[in-house]
This record gives sequence, structure tokens and C-alpha cells, in this order.
Amino acid sequence: MDHATVTHSTETIHNPADARHFMRVKPVKGRVRARVGDVVIADSTSAQRVMEVGRKVYDPVFYFPPADVLASLAGRTGTTHCPLKGDAIYFDIVELGDKGEKIAWCYDRPLEISDVISGLIAFYADRVSFEEMPLS
Repeated sequence: MDHATVTHSTETIHNPADARHFMRVKPVKGRVRARVGDVVIADSTSAQRVMEVGRKVYDPVFYFPPADVLASLAGRTGTTHCPLKGDAIYFDIVELGDKGEKIAWCYDRPLEISDVISGLIAFYADRVSFEEMPLS
């Protein structure tokens, strides 16, 4: 397979330096709730589903508008950089106390090509459970 030949889609956002690194952002057609145990920490009918291919095919991630996040978030020090999305900042949930684990992240100033996720909050799937429901 010739990796120099990559088909682009108008529905995907591609890393300008590596066309094999891309993502698709789609509105969720329904309601998404995020929970820690029995506590609902986010509830949205405006969530976005991000599907990304980079070094591997990543599991889809739900991104929530900040107004739909019910838990109080406390910023953590440090950032990481994604060449497709930009610099991520991280959060703990205040109500859970300091467990030493990041639980959420946000691209508050993403790269221009990824501005569709600007300010949206995503949660780690191994620390939060999600339920997706159709709108009634």
C-alpha cells in the first residue's frame, strides 16, 4: 500500500503535516449522559462525537458543551499537544476530591482547523460511563 496516496473527505479534518491523522466530528442525534458511579456529571442533547485516526484508531469520544457539564471542574497544571487539535488542558471534578487522576480535558484554543471542538469538555471513558439515548 502506498501511504503517500491518501483520500481526503470533506467531512473529515486532516492534520496538515500528516494526512493519515484525521478526525470526524458529528453531532450526536440524541441525548448523552456521563456518570461517575450514580452521579450524573454531564447531560446533553448537543454533544459531539469525535472519531479520530492517528497512531491508531481511537475509540470515539463525546465532547460536551460546558453548559451541559453539571459537575464543578478544577483545572490541573500541564498541557499536552495534538498536531491535529492543539493544546489540551485537563480537569478534576471538585465533588470527587483529589484522586490524583485527570478526568476531563478541553481544547480551549484549538488549532484553527479544529475550532469545531473549541471549549467543549471530554471525559476519559475509563473513568466515566456514558449512556446514549434517542430524543423522545
